[in-house]
Amino acid sequence: MSGFFILYKLFMSYLRLRYFSLKSSAMKSLIKIFFTVAILSGTINIVSAQTTKKEKQATKAAKIKELLDAHHYVFKATYVIPQRGNSKSLDYGYDVIVSKDTVTAYLPYYGRVTVAPIDPTDGGVKFTSTNFDYTTKQAKNGSYNITITPKDAGNQGSKDVRYLRVNVSTNGYASLQVLCNNRDPISFNGDIEERKAKK
Repeated sequence: MSGFFILYKLFMSYLRLRYFSLKSSAMKSLIKIFFTVAILSGTINIVSAQTTKKEKQATKAAKIKELLDAHHYVFKATYVIPQRGNSKSLDYGYDVIVSKDTVTAYLPYYGRVTVAPIDPTDGGVKFTSTNFDYTTKQAKNGSYNITITPKDAGNQGSKDVRYLRVNVSTNGYASLQVLCNNRDPISFNGDIEERKAKK
């Protein structure tokens, strides 16, 4: 809208320079018409932009709901927040893949470990669970609170994880909290995306 006011000011300056002494009713009418057109054009553009933005937000929210309802999504971790030490951005490749029958986590871990894992190379939050509880609750603001509780007794990685708690906003931004039995809690920020089909 500011662009139209700049155009209007330039137009007025031009008129003052060329028709400084002219005060006819025709000139006044021309100025009023130009000002009205500029205001209407700016208003139409703003309303159109707001409508487009709302439509995109609604489409995004519907897509996120579809993915969560179908248990067909990936949490892409982009930022880690350990209980001890500094938070930091993560490189590409850390995620939690969710389907109706399987949850696969591949996340880094930073913090205190009270009981060392059987496999010394298993330093992160890494497991595949096919036996888990999955609950979803929707908040008043439209966000989703998801709790995933692995129950695989023979899987060292998932056995140490008490639960994963995911909070998902309607725009797909998500936070993940991992609570373990023998390690400090750790949190991640990231995004919810559609799980790609295996080729």
